[in-house]
Amino acid sequence: MARVVALVPDLLFGSKVQAMLAAGGHEVQMTGADGLREHAAAADVLVLDLTADAEERIAAAEGLGVRTLAFYSHVENDVRQRALSAGFDSVVPRSRMAREGAELVARLADG
Repeated sequence: MARVVALVPDLLFGSKVQAMLAAGGHEVQMTGADGLREHAAAADVLVLDLTADAEERIAAAEGLGVRTLAFYSHVENDVRQRALSAGFDSVVPRSRMAREGAELVARLADG
């Protein structure tokens, strides 16, 4: 089980992510951008939604020293590249996050 801090402002998808991670045995704390730095210290894994405000969210998570899983719109490869360049551990399309989020978090937490 991992302690996860998730920044997923889309209420519907955020609820889905939270439920999926909890069902996978993870402890989930949802946060807004303003609470990311504060909650990150207690996290094993950060989960970030980069489908909007990507540059702002990437900048907010850089240098926090926490394993980071981010997801992006599959048509925005530049966002993926920017997140990888910023040192994120895993950057996947939103569709993969929807299918495999709990497993992706478990792999990051273990590794």
